Amino acid sequence: MDGPIVFVSRSRVKDGKLQALRDFMERGTPALEADKPRTLVFLPFLSEDGTELTIFHVFADAASMDAHLEGAGERSKAAYEFIETASFEVYGAPSGGTLEAMQQITTTGARFEHEPESFGGFIRPTTG
Repeated sequence: MDGPIVFVSRSRVKDGKLQALRDFMERGTPALEADKPRTLVFLPFLSEDGTELTIFHVFADAASMDAHLEGAGERSKAAYEFIETASFEVYGAPSGGTLEAMQQITTTGARFEHEPESFGGFIRPTTG
């Protein structure tokens, strides 16, 4: 069943790299927004002490997630100067290739969780 996908990435901020990470995100987020129009949500959050970064992504469907992940290797390589991946969570049904790629990341020590079945809920594209 094709439907929305929520992708959560959790990372540790490397010692002494918080400001550099902030600068990287400030430069990179507008470019990502322009380059990935099918990504509905891209919301990074820092822990109170600035040691953990969590990013929430939402996609309308598997093809949208696939489009977002095009070029992710290069983006991730640049980000790894500032962060170490702790875990990935995928809620929904990504394409087989994307799911397989995510599962491969566990070989780096990152944890991977997948909950494929949604059974309700809604997305409200506007407020009010």
